[in-house]
Amino acid sequence: MPEFNTDISTNPDTEDNLPAWYSSYLGGLLARAEHEAVDTLLPDLFGYHLVQLSGHGESLCENSRISHCVVVNDVAGSETGLLADNAALPFASESVDVVVMPHSLEFHPNPHAILREVDRILIPEGHVVLINFNPFSFWGLARLLSGWRNKIPWRGQYYTRTRLRDWLSLLGFDYISGQQVFFRPPVQHEKIMQKLEFMERLGQRCMPLLAGVSIMLARKRTSTLTPIRSPWRKNIRQQALVEPTARGIHYDDPR
Repeated sequence: MPEFNTDISTNPDTEDNLPAWYSSYLGGLLARAEHEAVDTLLPDLFGYHLVQLSGHGESLCENSRISHCVVVNDVAGSETGLLADNAALPFASESVDVVVMPHSLEFHPNPHAILREVDRILIPEGHVVLINFNPFSFWGLARLLSGWRNKIPWRGQYYTRTRLRDWLSLLGFDYISGQQVFFRPPVQHEKIMQKLEFMERLGQRCMPLLAGVSIMLARKRTSTLTPIRSPWRKNIRQQALVEPTARGIHYDDPR
């Protein structure tokens, strides 16, 4: 019987962060699947500035039409990108057009703070792309096995699509579309994964909700301000309509 995700490297430090895990065989397969899915979304999103939050082993912005792309890393020693905490982003409010979040919520102690920061930096009508592990999948099953709780990517918190959509809705985001990718179990064995490749085609047609990774596209809603008329102006107008005036009234001449 194949085991889920056998040791990815002789260096134990590779298990301490997700970008390093992507260098494994299984991580590479997942990275390609996620990259292909994101490539179908980014060409249709326009603007001046794109920010990719940490969590992925490489940039996902190659197919974006936005020329200025910044990758934020929360792991010290990263060779590229900007080092920052996802919950305290060094960007001005309403200054970013698109935010890509590859597994940025699962391994942070305060995912709500990250979403609030994304809401803060996005312009009205800006877009966010969320990439998250699906708890109702082979990947979620592997996470539940007690032996994987202290290893990447199993020690993270996996969130359902319904919960993520609720969080986005509370922040004022409209759900646009979703994609499901990687239906094979997380087996770190090349020959077995090649034989199970048929599950990708079968999963898209028959069991899309059991995909290992869920990708969601949402748009920040523009708040419409309705002007409220001052009450005192309304009262003055009403009084002008009901109070009689001396204009046009004739009195008898006492003379």
